[in-house]
Amino acid sequence: MIKKRADTAEKVLYFDCYSGISGDMALGALLDLGLEIDRLREMLAGLALPGYHLEAEKVSQGGLSGTRAIVRLDDLPSIVRHLPDILRLIDQSDLPGPVCEKSSAIFESLAEAEATVHGIPADRVHFHEVGAVDAIVDIVGTSAALFLLEIDRIYCSPLPAGRGEVEAAHGRLPLPAPAPLELLVKRQAPIRGRDVDFELITPTGVAIVATLVDSFGPIPAFNIEAIGYGAGSIDPGYPNYLRLLLGYQQITGSLHEEEVVIIEANIDDLNPEIFGYLMERLFEAGALDVCYTPVQMKKNRPAVQLTILSSQDKVKLLQDLIFAETSTLGLRLTTARKIMRPRALETVQTEWGSIRIKYTPALNRGNVHHFAPEYEDCHSIAQNSGLPLKEVYRIAEFLFRNKNQTN
Repeated sequence: MIKKRADTAEKVLYFDCYSGISGDMALGALLDLGLEIDRLREMLAGLALPGYHLEAEKVSQGGLSGTRAIVRLDDLPSIVRHLPDILRLIDQSDLPGPVCEKSSAIFESLAEAEATVHGIPADRVHFHEVGAVDAIVDIVGTSAALFLLEIDRIYCSPLPAGRGEVEAAHGRLPLPAPAPLELLVKRQAPIRGRDVDFELITPTGVAIVATLVDSFGPIPAFNIEAIGYGAGSIDPGYPNYLRLLLGYQQITGSLHEEEVVIIEANIDDLNPEIFGYLMERLFEAGALDVCYTPVQMKKNRPAVQLTILSSQDKVKLLQDLIFAETSTLGLRLTTARKIMRPRALETVQTEWGSIRIKYTPALNRGNVHHFAPEYEDCHSIAQNSGLPLKEVYRIAEFLFRNKNQTN
């Protein structure tokens, strides 16, 4: 039984890919965690995709029980889909917004990897294997399952790579296949070799974790509540499963880490009035932070260095926005670890109205809270009451300190 999440904890999921990952293994493992298949079927009904039936069966491999997700297909003519076709299918669905966003992001990542491999634009990629109905169900179904399980944070082990060759739509390809490798390169995700002569990581499986995972590495510290095993289709002589660990990670009183992408550009020929508008658009598009730094470029020309912090799934949207709104011809992208103290919000009541206080709990005994009143609330009270803004800040700080006995 999966427990209800506490207010001071994040629900986390760890992908233990000891035997690799594929789309059906991910879906099977999520169902094995305890997600009811009828709930998943009901959500997937919002996708106008006929010709399939999603089933799950319990299996045993090497004495270890797990779940195999099966997408049974009707006898329909084969359809070759391009990225715009799949994105349109998702966009016109009745799926929840987060499910649409995650599913579209996975397909976009996969299309970009295939485009790089084949040297063509992403919207011209022919989705052969990954455009089939079963792969669409695997990707959208995985996104829907994560939504239904209310997962806050996803971690993943380094991915294992087999050797040899695999038969694909374009003929025989070396393992690891080019598309999964390109996905791992773009995400800068770790990989390790395994002495096996078959495919361990499929394009669909790698696209899922490369797009959705917050960070790769060993199992982090968290309380495990459930374990799910998703069965692969190959029998290698050992339990061929994707193992998922589901649990809770305390966020109050501890540091929080996440992987972010830093997007930078030096701009020396843009109307200064546009920078304010650009910052607004970037924040609206999901940027975590935006800042401008004055710099001197070649020939001692003054310029502005644009720096953006972004989550992995927002990078494509933000870079397209930068190219559309500025004159820059290129961007620099680097991956970094962001370490943050926990944050919380509390409200204090004044005779003129409420003021929200953003604060971080103490990490160690004896440490004081760091806190700051919300500017918008203080600004509103200052305008309506006639008090100086600095006086409103002082009142808010006094009330918060008195309420929390903070020095």
